[in-house]
Amino acid sequence: MARYIHELPNWPKFVWNHARLTGLLASVRHRQGRLSGRMEGLRFPLRTEAALQTLTLDVLKSSEIEGEMMDRAQVRSSIARRLGLDIGALAPVDRHVDGVVEMMLDATRNHAAPLTTRRLFGWHAALFPTGYGGMHKVRVGRWRDDAKGPMQVVSGGFGKERVHFEAPAARRLKRETEEFLKWFGADDDLDAVMKAGVAHLWFVTLHPFDDGNGRIARAIGDMALARSEHNSQRFYSLSAQIRLERKTYYDLLEGTQKGGLDITPWLEWFLECLGRAIDGAEATLGDVLRKARFWQTRGTEPLNDRQRLLLNRLLDGFDGKLTSSKWAKLAKCSQDTALRDILELVERGLLIRDAGGGRSTSYSLSAE
Repeated sequence: MARYIHELPNWPKFVWNHARLTGLLASVRHRQGRLSGRMEGLRFPLRTEAALQTLTLDVLKSSEIEGEMMDRAQVRSSIARRLGLDIGALAPVDRHVDGVVEMMLDATRNHAAPLTTRRLFGWHAALFPTGYGGMHKVRVGRWRDDAKGPMQVVSGGFGKERVHFEAPAARRLKRETEEFLKWFGADDDLDAVMKAGVAHLWFVTLHPFDDGNGRIARAIGDMALARSEHNSQRFYSLSAQIRLERKTYYDLLEGTQKGGLDITPWLEWFLECLGRAIDGAEATLGDVLRKARFWQTRGTEPLNDRQRLLLNRLLDGFDGKLTSSKWAKLAKCSQDTALRDILELVERGLLIRDAGGGRSTSYSLSAE
């Protein structure tokens, strides 16, 4: 008796209830069009800033789903450098961060290019430039070999792992992945948004690499979504929404793996999650417009380069509280200089002093 869908006789001939999904798909398509229209109405610099913020969030959250925390400034700098954007002083970037960014940008900017085995291997190599995932050796740019036993898809931290399913045996991967790639590249009647949902599930089921399968699956999904919009710029992050719904995601993934080939519940959740991700783009748009308004009203202020750098960091979403010691570190100046910079901005009404005081004094942007 089959335990998982990839062991069923008709695998991978997925089916779904079109009547149950038609309304959801139409709603997602409407939201995509409405968001695209709003973004087209923005000036180019604002549209570019929105895309930069979205890509930064996408990379951060896709890695967070796998339990990996990346530095926001590094991710943003890596994306800006690759897109040729001037965002002021660029943070030094670890080559691992560069690799993740390279994969995500290739998936969306080159969405029309064929997805091939060679391209998948390139993405995998970019994710693991040292050949290691944490402390574990990774077979870079090659299918897994199951030398240490079956590939188990798990979630949860060390000591609290939960096994959701076992992936197909390694001996099946070459043939099965070729079948997946042929389907993904086919010019068929399947809506590209639906293809994104099916592709995510199919690739995660195969789990063809030692590590990085989830991030690659999400990149493939983003590739299909870019094709659905005929646009390489991203203004919403599905990965960020999946991160918010991670428990539901893993529960549904496990249930789907242990069910039949009717994947209607999975696609229902995928379309609903995607709709919520598109709705969430309003927050990104709000941040971009807030930043634009700030500099429109404060652009004539006599600020030094350090002050402009840190104000932009606050406007882009600063992690934690801003203190004079953090300012000194980020601006590469002495703490006395940092404090003078801050107090000047407080005096001008650009920053406010948070509650508390002494050595723990922190500052925030003025609400004006």
